[in-house]
Amino acid sequence: MAEINLFLILIGAIGFDLLIGDPKFIIHPVQIIGIYVKKITNFFINNFGENKKILFWGGLFIALSTIAISYSCGKLIELIYFQSKNNILSGILIFLGLSSCIASKCLISSVREIANLLENQEINDQNEKIVKAKVQEIVSRDVSSSSNEHLLRSSTESLTENSVDGIFGPMFWIFFGFVLIKFSIFLPGPLSLGFSYKAISTLDSMIGYKYDYFKYLGFFSAKIEDNFTFIPSRLVLITLPLVSYRINEYTSLIKKSYLDGKKYNSPNSGMSEAIFAYTSGIKLGGKSKYKNKIIEKPIINPNGDICTKEKINLICGLILRLQFLWIICFVLIFFIS
Repeated sequence: MAEINLFLILIGAIGFDLLIGDPKFIIHPVQIIGIYVKKITNFFINNFGENKKILFWGGLFIALSTIAISYSCGKLIELIYFQSKNNILSGILIFLGLSSCIASKCLISSVREIANLLENQEINDQNEKIVKAKVQEIVSRDVSSSSNEHLLRSSTESLTENSVDGIFGPMFWIFFGFVLIKFSIFLPGPLSLGFSYKAISTLDSMIGYKYDYFKYLGFFSAKIEDNFTFIPSRLVLITLPLVSYRINEYTSLIKKSYLDGKKYNSPNSGMSEAIFAYTSGIKLGGKSKYKNKIIEKPIINPNGDICTKEKINLICGLILRLQFLWIICFVLIFFIS
């Protein structure tokens, strides 16, 4: 009975995120994780900024401690829920916790808003600043001097990459945790693995860079994120064409996406960007500005169209359909097992 209730909580949490997103009146777990990571990162930089070895091993401590704290919080709530026989309060905490691990509504809404601002309104100096500020919130590149076309491309690349980090990565680990906890309540469960993956993703976005102090401090965080996102990104690669109108090109889409995606330094972001690019028929990659330095990423789908509002809406639709496909597959696995 407890498993059935937890299953319903899980499905409800995914639906809640799709419809409502993150409630503004509740502090988000990522904010708590971010405060911890920022404080301990500043401690190492301020006290050991010139010592590469301490920064390197300090980065391992930051990564492991952040993940351990996040996992422990999730596991504690799971244990209270099971041992108290479906306690309502712990059930609500699991519901809100699982919903907070997935960022469908937030990610899709923010990119759609940017596309609408760029294509539906007259761009004057004030509107241009507003749009660039919104794009800068979701990308790490410098968009202060970007054209409208580049702003749309930047937003699309963020959408396609973060769809794995923010949606399908956490969904995979939440589903996997649900399978594990069926064998023993002391094994990793959906909330503990969901919180852990969210911590891993937050670590990578905050310190997983290859410049300045972060080259040493964020090394382990970036590697851990690469490994925990490896399977979800490949699952997106092989399942996205199934919910598209180009399913008859299934093998070709995957082959082209894999070949273009593996050109990227990241073992995962290239794959997710490539499969969305080929499935929606757009071109991604090219020049972008990072820290006053121009970086040219490999071109994905060189014969594709430029990014537009219509293409962004198409990609958002693909993301939603793929979520439903994953949920259906999980429900089938649950009832079969």
